[in-house]
Amino acid sequence: MAAQGGAQLDGTILIGKSEAGYERMVLKLANRHGLVTGATGTGKTVTLQKLAEGFSAVGVPVFTADIKGDLSGISAKGNALPPFVKRAAEIGVEYKAEQYPVVFWDLFGEQGHPIRATIAEMGPLLLSRLLELNDVQEGVLNILFRYADEKGLLLLDLKDFRAMLSELGSNKELQAELQTAYGNVSSASIGTIQRQLLVLENQGAANFFGEPALDIHDFMKLDEDGRGQINVLAADKLMKSPRLYSTYLLWMLSELFEALPEVGDAEKPKLVFFFDEAHLLFDNAPPALLESIEQVVRLIRSKGVGVYFVTQNPLDVPDKVGAQLGNRIQHALRAFTPREQKAVKAAAETFRANPKFSTADVITNLGVGEALVSTLQDKGSPSIVQKTLIAPPGGRVGPITPDERKSLIAESPFRTKYTETIDRESAFEMLAKRAEEAAKPAEGGGIGGWLGGLLGGGDAAPTTGGRAAPKGRVQQSLGEKIATSAARSVATSVGRQIGTAIVRGVLGSLLGGRR
Repeated sequence: MAAQGGAQLDGTILIGKSEAGYERMVLKLANRHGLVTGATGTGKTVTLQKLAEGFSAVGVPVFTADIKGDLSGISAKGNALPPFVKRAAEIGVEYKAEQYPVVFWDLFGEQGHPIRATIAEMGPLLLSRLLELNDVQEGVLNILFRYADEKGLLLLDLKDFRAMLSELGSNKELQAELQTAYGNVSSASIGTIQRQLLVLENQGAANFFGEPALDIHDFMKLDEDGRGQINVLAADKLMKSPRLYSTYLLWMLSELFEALPEVGDAEKPKLVFFFDEAHLLFDNAPPALLESIEQVVRLIRSKGVGVYFVTQNPLDVPDKVGAQLGNRIQHALRAFTPREQKAVKAAAETFRANPKFSTADVITNLGVGEALVSTLQDKGSPSIVQKTLIAPPGGRVGPITPDERKSLIAESPFRTKYTETIDRESAFEMLAKRAEEAAKPAEGGGIGGWLGGLLGGGDAAPTTGGRAAPKGRVQQSLGEKIATSAARSVATSVGRQIGTAIVRGVLGSLLGGRR
């Protein structure tokens, strides 16, 4: 019997067995992307695990999200459960328990290494989706990014972003200048973006933006045995914010596209990216974003990256994207409602027909762990669809324990790289410094000397135009008015926190050192 783990033949990975023989995926065509669909409970997650293990075994790194926590078992050795041993015997392979090299990641930094992106890396298009902005507000965001680029203002974390919004929202002269060059920047749009940013912060987004940002090459490692690293993103908590989940995964794809060189037709992918719950990516996506997704999927294969969408309904994936998904695994679908019936028909029509059965009829009668499989063959054409028994995974099926996860995180090669945040000088500090410089009075006589004498603790009583200040109310001196006005202006311009910093700068040590 052939070994169950990894490749059945050189240059392929085993999926399962049909009446026609073993169903395999050709590695050199695995970057032509794929689709795994099926109703809840039909075996999609086990199929995903089997594919991830197969790629890892032949030296292809993998990224996947763990939606429910049960995919974490891929990091532990399989436990030879009777159903899996029986399935292996049914398809004529030997069940072999395996443990694969897994690195856990988590945007919240709780169940894996933190994943961060800078505001600049996320870009205006993805941020607009994240903040649920309309076209006008997205346009304002594009102007903000252009202005930051031109002025050398680094946008790294949320405080940088918030400072830039305050700068644009309160500076009328700047608004007029930008309107002449790029278009209208209304205070109403700025206010909406600020409110949406607050909603995002309440979801814990302050943890997601900043440095050290994720080095996408850290996904693409091999272990000492030459097996591909399987990167598992803990997404059970993240799924409570679906838009955040889908936007971050799309950002990862765009980072891969930008960071990786062209490789042409390689013998195997450099990375395979599984996008689970793929419908979240396309739900309510504006046309510009859908166009960008289509372009990324179409072009990223030349970078050696295979993208596999995993979802319940094949209709979840737009036609222009679905047309690029050459490797397909279809688990059972139900056909009780008109939409479900339409989905069955659509799924059947995407396969190369098998004259031995009706594809639509088989889709509704597949058992758990069975699927219709069609993969691209050597000349790039899809194989005839086959009803297939999916081979069992070698890793554990089901979640690992919290202690097992902690142990693996502690042993990870990235255990220290992303732990501590870095806060270097960026837009927040640069705008604060600029405002502080603007608030400083000129040295020497006149108004500057008067303010210097005042803040230096001089004993002279303030007067107004040579006259004593009226009784009953302490009237501000000219120097005090300047200091107060500067602090108030800055607080309005770049936020209360920056305003506090400026007050400290102007009034010396009155409020203590800057935090």
